[in-house]
Amino acid sequence: MERRGFLKLVGGGVVLAAAGLAYNAQRFPDAAIAPWADAGQGHDDPRLHALSYAILAPNPHNRQPWMAKLEGDDALTLHVDPDRLLPHTDPFNRQITIGLGCFLELLRMAAAEQGQAVEITPFPEGGDAAALDGRPVARVVFDGAATADPLFAHYHDRRSLKEPFDTTRTVPDAALAAIIAAAQSVPAGGSIAENDIAFWRQLTRDALLVEIETPRIYKESVDLFRFGKAEVNANPDGIDFTGPLFQTLTTFGLMTREAALDTSSTMYTQGIDAVLANTDTAMGHVWLVSATNSRADQIRTGADWLRMNLAATAQGIGFQPLSQALQEYPEMSAYYDETHARLAPDGGTVQMLSRIGYGPQVPVSPRWPLEAKLMS
Repeated sequence: MERRGFLKLVGGGVVLAAAGLAYNAQRFPDAAIAPWADAGQGHDDPRLHALSYAILAPNPHNRQPWMAKLEGDDALTLHVDPDRLLPHTDPFNRQITIGLGCFLELLRMAAAEQGQAVEITPFPEGGDAAALDGRPVARVVFDGAATADPLFAHYHDRRSLKEPFDTTRTVPDAALAAIIAAAQSVPAGGSIAENDIAFWRQLTRDALLVEIETPRIYKESVDLFRFGKAEVNANPDGIDFTGPLFQTLTTFGLMTREAALDTSSTMYTQGIDAVLANTDTAMGHVWLVSATNSRADQIRTGADWLRMNLAATAQGIGFQPLSQALQEYPEMSAYYDETHARLAPDGGTVQMLSRIGYGPQVPVSPRWPLEAKLMS
């Protein structure tokens, strides 16, 4: 089996990737996309059934940092894979923990869809605020009955939409309210006011440039670039570049990590233009601010961020996290402080900041389902 064709379970066993989607095999990484096709198929054990959906959860840089260990007949323990952290952009593993919270919430939803309740205990053996370690991230017990969550109906269509938004279409008040209301435990907020949109467009643009122009931070992302179908299928994690244009550029050696790191290259300058087109077309912003910054808060943030993403999907609204200004390395401190002064003036931690808006009028490339890649 391909190394990441499945979710490996600690202690033995796998949750298999489903059979593939019918995308053009010459252009698109069918093996990597496959897990979206038939999640939930072929698993009699309710834990494996739920895990086959949980692996579709959003997570930073698509690192898919989860490992699961089945225990007894009705429980599992979630661990983090220490080889899938982001030491430069996420020095305290806060964002990785949020991604694990997304995983747990999608697992809970998938179980509830089958009428199965789960009890989730975050960090049952405690945790370290400075870094994740070998202790469990969560213990999950499948016990009792549950009612299906309406947001789960949108799991297959959910994306972190990394495309410019349509600036001719405003986000309705009702859609913003529905997205904010989806959060259950971490205070959520948002704005579609013109002055707020202008402020956050500029701040998130500036923070993104800091990330790109700080060599060790940018290289951490470039090392995770996956160019073309072959690379993505071989290593279905990280930041993918697939589709006809990227495949052609990769085939002819015009799209490489070396070019991405060369600040004088066309690839570098055009890449900056492309990502800034996203920040510059935001049509609103939403955020989550926790009272403290405990590991449990970060897990709860992940659950609520996923719920807000699904609620946006239900409203036909595009949703993309803009995490740069919230990152805790020294070069970002000015934007981190400015963000907190505006969104958490009385204290607390801004855990997530996302842009919202209507997606492009043309169909979105199938490369977006690559958030689903399974991790061994």
